[in-house]
Amino acid sequence: MDTQEIMDLIPNRYPICYIDYVDELTPGEEIVATKNVTINESFFRGHFPGNPVMPGVLIIETLAQAASILILKSPEFFKKTAYLGAIHNGRFRQMVRPGDVLKLHIKMVKKRRQMGIVDAVATVAGNRVCSAELVFIVANRDAKL
Repeated sequence: MDTQEIMDLIPNRYPICYIDYVDELTPGEEIVATKNVTINESFFRGHFPGNPVMPGVLIIETLAQAASILILKSPEFFKKTAYLGAIHNGRFRQMVRPGDVLKLHIKMVKKRRQMGIVDAVATVAGNRVCSAELVFIVANRDAKL
């Protein structure tokens, strides 16, 4: 999937659409996606000047966006919206810097009628930088939660 296909599926837009493309996708099972981390990202102006590091919360957001693609490509959730409901066991192991290629590996753990649970791992050059279990609530696009 390219950027346009991604934006057709999830509601995130610039400057907070972090998925550049999807490498592999098995709907309802797993996804591998890519985020190219560049120095021109707006968050690097303040985090941290002279020592740019991608904020951990944005690594989790990037994982959540990849997970949303996986969830919304599942036939039962197509044309809906996935809202992040919980983050369990979040772990950060190394910093992500400009020039890094963030690979996002998401596996579906459980699906229910209106929710999904995934295992999410972000890597750089094959090294784990972040992992978490993410819980999503799935609702119609126009629903008020």
